[in-house]
Amino acid sequence: MARSFADRVRDVVRQIPRGETRTYGEVAAAAGHPGAARAVGTIMKNNYDPSVPCHRVVRRDGVLGDYNRGGSAEKARLLNSERKLGHRMS
Repeated sequence: MARSFADRVRDVVRQIPRGETRTYGEVAAAAGHPGAARAVGTIMKNNYDPSVPCHRVVRRDGVLGDYNRGGSAEKARLLNSERKLGHRMS
């Protein structure tokens, strides 16, 4: 049985290294649907699985975007914390 787009998106996001980010569009392309960035945003907005580091997915223009577990300030805090642990942003 083929995996759903949402399952593929979550798998791609799980593979983003700590301290690095990918855009919604990059995640969509890696999941097999270039141009489905908005769908990735919706999937991330509705993600509550802690194994999926959705804070590592950002907008193409560099804006962090929202985060369903504390808003953009929490997203920034998590990314900064990861960078301080010796990981770099992409």
